[in-house]
Amino acid sequence: MKARLPKGYGGGGAGNMQQLARQAQKMQEAMETATEELEAKEYSATSGGNAVKVVATGKMEIKSIDIDPEVIDPDDSEMLSDLIIAAVNEALRAANQDKEDTMGALSGGINLPGIF
Repeated sequence: MKARLPKGYGGGGAGNMQQLARQAQKMQEAMETATEELEAKEYSATSGGNAVKVVATGKMEIKSIDIDPEVIDPDDSEMLSDLIIAAVNEALRAANQDKEDTMGALSGGINLPGIF
């Protein structure tokens, strides 16, 4: 006895697979393009009332750190270190959040481990 599929579900096996493969390829190309665009972007963050400004790239690399000379106190290097860390972390968080938002929109919210 042969199993029967409901109307509209049969007869297009190979065609449906080809269509699915085309859609997957299109999504992959869109993700590659988005990745390139995200990596080219720059994200900046400040701390200490603009005493420290950090610029990071979408590749999660620090491009620049600007420090207001007025906050450089040789007797309190720990405070300057904290300001730098805060600004770096915020810039990297912004870059990561943008990446997650962009890729999530492209994938329709599907979690695809290892893809991005």
